[in-house]
Amino acid sequence: MFARLALCSCLPPKTRQSNVCPRFVRAYSQFSLPRPHGKSFAHRSELKQAKRIVVKLGSAVVTRGDECGLALGRLASIVEQVAMLQNQGREMMIVTSGAVAFGKQRLRHEILLSQSVRQALHSGQNQLKDMSVPVLEARACAAAGQSGLMALYEAMFTQYSTCTAQILVTNLDFHDEQKRRNLNSTLHELLRMNIVPIINTNDAVVPPPVPSSDLQGVNVISIKDNDSLAARLAVEMKVDLLIALSDVEGLYDSPPGTDDAKLIDTFYPGDQQSITYGTKSRVGIGGMEAKVKAALWALQGGTSVVIANGTHPKVTGHVITDIVEGKKVGTFFSEVKPAGPTVEQQAEMARQGGRVLASLLPEERGEIICRLADLLTEKREEILSANRRDMELATASGRLSQPLLNRLSLSTSKLNSLAIGLRQIAVSSRDSVGQVLRRTRVANNLELEQITVPIGVLLVIFESRPDCLPQVSALAIASGNALLLKGGKEAANTNKILHQLTQEALSMHGVKDAIQLVSTREEVEDLCRLDKLIDLIIPRGSSQLVRDIQRAAKGIPVLGHSEGVCHVYIDSEASIDKAVDIVKDSKCDYPAACNAMETLLIHRDLLRTPIFDQIIDMLRTEEVKIHAGPRFASYLTFSPNEVKSLRTEYGDLECCIEVVDSMQDAVDHIHKYGSSHTDVIVTENEETAEQFLQQLDSACVFWNASSRFADGYRFGLGAEVGISTARIHARGPVGLEGLLTTKWVLRGEGHTVADFSEQGSMKYLHENLPVPQRNLS
Repeated sequence: MFARLALCSCLPPKTRQSNVCPRFVRAYSQFSLPRPHGKSFAHRSELKQAKRIVVKLGSAVVTRGDECGLALGRLASIVEQVAMLQNQGREMMIVTSGAVAFGKQRLRHEILLSQSVRQALHSGQNQLKDMSVPVLEARACAAAGQSGLMALYEAMFTQYSTCTAQILVTNLDFHDEQKRRNLNSTLHELLRMNIVPIINTNDAVVPPPVPSSDLQGVNVISIKDNDSLAARLAVEMKVDLLIALSDVEGLYDSPPGTDDAKLIDTFYPGDQQSITYGTKSRVGIGGMEAKVKAALWALQGGTSVVIANGTHPKVTGHVITDIVEGKKVGTFFSEVKPAGPTVEQQAEMARQGGRVLASLLPEERGEIICRLADLLTEKREEILSANRRDMELATASGRLSQPLLNRLSLSTSKLNSLAIGLRQIAVSSRDSVGQVLRRTRVANNLELEQITVPIGVLLVIFESRPDCLPQVSALAIASGNALLLKGGKEAANTNKILHQLTQEALSMHGVKDAIQLVSTREEVEDLCRLDKLIDLIIPRGSSQLVRDIQRAAKGIPVLGHSEGVCHVYIDSEASIDKAVDIVKDSKCDYPAACNAMETLLIHRDLLRTPIFDQIIDMLRTEEVKIHAGPRFASYLTFSPNEVKSLRTEYGDLECCIEVVDSMQDAVDHIHKYGSSHTDVIVTENEETAEQFLQQLDSACVFWNASSRFADGYRFGLGAEVGISTARIHARGPVGLEGLLTTKWVLRGEGHTVADFSEQGSMKYLHENLPVPQRNLS
């Protein structure tokens, strides 16, 4: 018979009688309708739809580093992921190596034990001579290890109430049509009963691999290793996804470990001519070339393929589930090549364009920004038309809240304000890149300068804020930075035309590629992993978006704030008119803004006074929903709903009111519950105000002014990339200066450090020199 089928022995009696494995009755709602086979998934995000999945475990994944025995911890985490996906309603199959390694460990132990017994009997002594283990034949190792490997899988899967079955095959089993049908029928029946088939080549009887023709068309592939076996099974069983785990991150454009080797995110048929293969892994009989051939064969048969690392200790515990969730792990094989460049290629193009941009004269960068400002007014009708389409789609979908719809909407006045702000940035760009900040005469004829330079490639991710695109583009141009923009799909039409206008302006000095709009279906989390290509991430959106990006960013600094819990404190010596006007503007002017008031702090002495009554009347007139803080609620017989949290950012016509005993109490409250964004005091007492301004460590602190002034345009920065609450680099509204870093330039005449030693002839001077009022660009 072509295969041996050993059903797991963990079935309870009633289950055996009904031929159904535990947890066979599952919620199939997510995968109730199978995907028509014959066409693979075009993009990673579609992998979430995969119902039938094969996981191929290479020898390097299953085997220990000494090639003798199994990597039990690694195997356990893989089993856990497969069982979890199986219990979600997917149909999982495993093609595994490991029998040879398991058998080698077992036979070595038996041989050493046998040698020690014989030696002890022969010598009559307990002292044993050095013993050597003979070279073990692979087929014998496979025969000795297969049962133990299966028993191990069965024990591990039993922990998750998941049953397994073993199937051993050889190449000949696929050449006989009846055997192929039998194998297909057996696998389908196992999957129907919610059993995980564990499949391996029958290495105890297979002949040594022959380097003959591996691929003989769509219908035939030579089964010479588990890579080709997995591919053949995937096509035979009409599998949606084949995950091939190895000991490398995926497919590289040159052998891994070489200086210029780059991981290929997505591999397309026809690209194999552009890569060079390295040596195969320390164990196994395949290698990357064999994996690629098998993957392309499976892809041609309608199965999507991902090759990834199953040995890395930091990712092994979630590598399979990450792939199924569509995350950027390993190399994804796709038949559909996108029309435009990949995000990695866009980042490279932006970096090259950014370097040219930084080399332009300040006046030339200013001209680009002014041209963009002109285009915003010249193309006003086209921009607003695109924005109306986005608004109509967003309103029809019902997915956006009113505050987000407000942010999405553009108007003539908004465009005019944008144009004015851009022209301010154009003026400030004259004193940006190449500005000398410090000059020092280190020694005679040895001078040091500290100058401003661009940060590099910026990634700005923004939600429902199309006006953000020209703002950050102008700041990037002025500071000589390359820019990747990732906007929300709700603003796709508006973002597209605004980016086209930006590139039109950049073209006047040949730097069109310096600013790129990511239009591919890249997940934000995947973008945050491009630490080799991106130097700074700037999120513009909800607090949840910022937190997600801060969590996902791997080795890339994030500039921004997670929340805008802004306070207005009304002191006992406040002016009635000022208090009412400031509270109204801070809350009602633009409730969705991050600098809008979220908590109103009232001095205890103002309760039941005209100033308090007027503030409450105004909030009611403006239809602001009030949430009572704990102390405020205690003063009222019938109070509004008590606030759930004093750290809430409402982003709408809602706010919290709380009572404090003094200015110091207000400061303590803000330090405890605020987000270090923007906080305001309203008082006529200058001493009290100065104490508030000095003691509070928020990014912006105001006296008798609305919190809405916390804005780059209103500060005279032209625009801002965001408001930072960080303690280092840039804080508050981040404009042009926040997008620059510095480098040190030393000019000498053959100086060496040895010249300044005790025996040397030179002495350090460290004299400060006047800074020239010029730009080194």
